[in-house]
Amino acid sequence: MNKAVFIDRDGVVNSDQGHYYIYRVEDFIFNPDIEASLSLLKEAGYKTILITNQGGVAKGEYNTEAVEKLHDFMQFHLKGQNAEFDAIYYCPHHDSVSSCECRKPKPGMIIKAIQELNIDPDQSFLIGDSKRDIEAGKAAGLKACFKVKKNTSIFKEANEIISINSQ
Repeated sequence: MNKAVFIDRDGVVNSDQGHYYIYRVEDFIFNPDIEASLSLLKEAGYKTILITNQGGVAKGEYNTEAVEKLHDFMQFHLKGQNAEFDAIYYCPHHDSVSSCECRKPKPGMIIKAIQELNIDPDQSFLIGDSKRDIEAGKAAGLKACFKVKKNTSIFKEANEIISINSQ
C-alpha cells in the first residue's frame, strides 16, 4: 500500500489573499516553499494528493474548465521542480446549491483517493488551513492532520511528517 499526504489548495499551496475564489491563472500565487515541501515529501516516498473544495462551480462563479486550466498551470510549474501532485481531487459542489459526500468536511475526496490509489490511511497525513480540512482528514482515518496558518510555508510540517513515519 502507498503512503500519502493530502494537501488543501487555497491558503496552503497558493495564497488566497484578496480573493474569495481563486480560479484564474493570473490570481494564482504559490505560497513560500511549496515546491521544496512537495519535492521533499515525494523524495520520502509519499504520494502527494491535492484535495480542494471548488464551490464556486456550483454557484456559477466559474466552471470546471477554469478549475482544470488552473490545475494544469499549477502542475506544469511544479513538474519543473519535481514537485507535481500525484493526483488532484476537487469538489465542484456547494451546500447552498446541493449536497454531496465529497465537499470537506466530509471525507469523500480522501476516501475516493484511498480506494483508487491503494493508500494506507495509517501511514497518511493531511495538511490544511481550516477546521473543515482537519475534520475531513480525521473522518477518513488518517494518521495525523496538521492545521497551518493560511498563506505560509508548510516545510516544517513536511519535515515533521517524514520524521513521524520514520520512527
